[in-house]
Amino acid sequence: MARYTGADCKRCRREKQKLFLKGSKCESAKCPIEIRPYPPGEHGRGRTKDSEYLLQMREKQKCARIYGVLEKQFRGYYTEANRQQGKTGENLLRILESRLDNVVYRAGFAKSRDHARQLVRHGHILLNGRKNDIPSARVSPSDIVEVRESSRNLTPFEVAKAEAGDKTVPAWLESIPSRLRVLVHALPERQVIDTQVQEQLIVELYSK
Repeated sequence: MARYTGADCKRCRREKQKLFLKGSKCESAKCPIEIRPYPPGEHGRGRTKDSEYLLQMREKQKCARIYGVLEKQFRGYYTEANRQQGKTGENLLRILESRLDNVVYRAGFAKSRDHARQLVRHGHILLNGRKNDIPSARVSPSDIVEVRESSRNLTPFEVAKAEAGDKTVPAWLESIPSRLRVLVHALPERQVIDTQVQEQLIVELYSK
């Protein structure tokens, strides 16, 4: 399966803002974007002309990097969102938010979406009582996502349980930290998705 294997911090620097790809490191003074707040590479400090196309492309790249999705899959999500009723940009974010790895991250079981993907791939997560090791699997209203009982004593989940009070879980999810379980009440509306993305720019890019 294709996946990005480079340095996550370079992706944040490329977008000139924190994408919170490295968990707690992003909130510390060691975050590279705090030290070098300009794009990586020889010409990172050079001035670039912010054309309309560049702004649209950067917004698409930022959104894909936040959710850890590669180009082919991201375009597939856009095509699906465009077929649905309602605003295409909002549909796209709703699809991305409904990914299993994102739900695991939102529930506070993982420090980052990358960490959540790893937990899912290693078989630690159950979806409606059955093991699901596909990070891109999608949840639906009334679904139950939980940590497998045999995995609950592992360090990442012990930490997650201890820090449950510090994590804000979105309103469309109901977390039960003591059981490392989260209930999906509904798929989120745009106003409760805190991802800092201008989805209309993505729609404009793909509509050309």
